Amino acid sequence: MTIARGFARYLTGIDARTEVPPTGLIAGRRRWRPPFIYSPGDIEALLAQARQLTPMPAATHETLIGLLAVTGMRVGEAIRLDRADIDWADAVLTIRESKFGKTRMVPVLDSTLTMLGRYVRTRGRLCPQTATASFFISTAGTRLIYACVGQVFRRLRDRAGVGAGADYRPRIHDLRHTFAVRTLLSWYQAGDDVEARLPILSTYLGHRDPRSTYWYLSAAPELLALAASQLERSQEGAGR
Repeated sequence: MTIARGFARYLTGIDARTEVPPTGLIAGRRRWRPPFIYSPGDIEALLAQARQLTPMPAATHETLIGLLAVTGMRVGEAIRLDRADIDWADAVLTIRESKFGKTRMVPVLDSTLTMLGRYVRTRGRLCPQTATASFFISTAGTRLIYACVGQVFRRLRDRAGVGAGADYRPRIHDLRHTFAVRTLLSWYQAGDDVEARLPILSTYLGHRDPRSTYWYLSAAPELLALAASQLERSQEGAGR
């Protein structure tokens, strides 16, 4: 019905008599798909497979996967990243008008900046003339296409054998989930006040509000156990 509704909206531009089906005609139910949490070894295996590609795709996909893993950016955000969106002096990426039309600043580590700088040099050597402002480019020197990125990723995943025995095949978007879960785990393990820090992670990831970030608490049993343990300690402290 969602597809039919979108097509009907398109047809209204041709024939004003077209009726657009209202929302709520058919009850919809979303199926929750548990994210695949990549281990450091999984990510290294993906990067190793990316390096086996021909020179320009190798540099592009290795850097892209690495950036997604260390920042938790959405794939579409990384693809839309322009060269001017990288502040090399302050080590900050500008994500322009992403989901919900929000623009945000994403600070990165010096090691990430070094990785991006290496890609710039490789890109300049292999494809010195491009017709796009895009940071990541295809072999033809154009902006990457989401479908093609997903296709290459699935090929690298299968070659690396990552998630071969998992109930659900790992997706490239699961790199974002992994970043969020690993960040929360590190905070819990360090004894930090996660509830106070959660808005920081929410802003960094570009969530509409922290409630969306709370979803990750159910993504990993270890994370849920740590959250319950911290809650139990805080309640014991309040009861004294």
